Amino acid sequence: MLENIFGSRTRVKLLKVFLNHPEENFFVRELSRSIDEKINSVRRELENLERVGLIKSVIDSSKIVKKDNKKYYTVNTNFILYPEFKNLILKSRVLLERSLAESINKLGKIKFLMLTGFFVDNPRVKTDLLIVGNIDHQKLKKIIKKMEHDFEQEIRYTILSNQEFHYRNQITDKFLFDVMEGKKIILIDNLSKE
Repeated sequence: MLENIFGSRTRVKLLKVFLNHPEENFFVRELSRSIDEKINSVRRELENLERVGLIKSVIDSSKIVKKDNKKYYTVNTNFILYPEFKNLILKSRVLLERSLAESINKLGKIKFLMLTGFFVDNPRVKTDLLIVGNIDHQKLKKIIKKMEHDFEQEIRYTILSNQEFHYRNQITDKFLFDVMEGKKIILIDNLSKE
């Protein structure tokens, strides 16, 4: 969706990286590898974004080695449109999350659907998506693969039957406890109706 607005897939990928990690500095080759785009395309878009003022180049003294004055890039949080760009990226992510939930809900009888991990910026949790119910696993894999492409991120998911969820909940299973007690977005909750 954002590619249609901004006109460049590389630019959108760079915006996502910078706006989701405002405190980090990135080297050109590192960016090229992480977004899986050609280095010349990355350089061109970095120049465009720097010219506009959304990103700035810096010399990272913690990474300087003798005679190594590499240029790093970071987002300019003082840029006048920074909050609007940040909100636009977040809102596009919400639309993708909503689409993911709608797609998964069509796969079977979902009792509980929760986003965590990557979706709530909590990398310590061992899953990004918790599904309780009876669903078509093969169709889910296809949806996850498409969403990984859209989010440009691996999505770790866990599927539990109703019985397994209740059993793990009763014995205070460490995995389930960490997931349920952590930061989360609950999209479907029909468990409380049982």
